[in-house]
Amino acid sequence: MVRRTRADTEETRATLLATARKVFTECGYAATSMDELTAQAGLTRGALYHHFGDKKGLLAAVVEQIDAETDARLRAISESAQDPWDGFNSRCRAYLEMALEPDIQRIVLRDARAVLGGPSPDSRRHCLNTMQRQIETLMQQGVLVKTDPEALTSLLYGSLAEAAVWIAQAEHGAARMKQAHVAFQLLLQGLLKHA
Repeated sequence: MVRRTRADTEETRATLLATARKVFTECGYAATSMDELTAQAGLTRGALYHHFGDKKGLLAAVVEQIDAETDARLRAISESAQDPWDGFNSRCRAYLEMALEPDIQRIVLRDARAVLGGPSPDSRRHCLNTMQRQIETLMQQGVLVKTDPEALTSLLYGSLAEAAVWIAQAEHGAARMKQAHVAFQLLLQGLLKHA
């Protein structure tokens, strides 16, 4: 009997995630056969079940991976901005633009909503907390009008999340992304504190 090392186990998991991400993006969750997916990965169904439980567990792990990458990208935008308002605004636009990326569009905004019911509670909570901290900072700096930050966060997060789905479902998503960006800018302008 061959003993597998921790590195082998991590490599198997990474291979399954990478293959699933590719196949789910190209074919969609429903049309993906576990036999074909594991064959493309050069692994067995047993490896898939060992690491992820089932196809749905594999989808959840792929979504978690994409969410982590998305969060890192958005955080980098905020951190490299000239000021917090520019960072917040750029971050919101980038989120809408990500709805045009094939893996995010197909896996996160279509299939995960249909199969998993949307983002995981942890992912959603993290996004809401991050956005609320940014909104609180903008209010403290006098950039945004003062209101209940939790309520405002919920409204803005919901607007962005639904707009991203709206973009992802369109045949011409780029046109919808531009429309959503313009509308969201109008929404944000109404929150600015005017001297």
